[in-house]
Amino acid sequence: MADQIQLRVNGKTVSVTAGTVVAAAVAQAGQTRFRRSVQGEARGPLCGMGICMECRVTINGQAHGRSCQTLCQEAMEVRTDE
Repeated sequence: MADQIQLRVNGKTVSVTAGTVVAAAVAQAGQTRFRRSVQGEARGPLCGMGICMECRVTINGQAHGRSCQTLCQEAMEVRTDE
């Protein structure tokens, strides 16, 4: 069985398989809006390869982390622009 790790997404504990990207953990936590555009529109992952920057979230207090390119780590704290 693959190793499971736990992290928190907007205060909700999520358990994922080691090697999972943050974008997948955010989706598993039930979040569909990762950030808001400057006009307030909901944004989420688009390209999945770190180019579009639509998947940006705050990871361990660091803003603008590309969730589609960042692997989940044990006890990681992720915040979307709810």
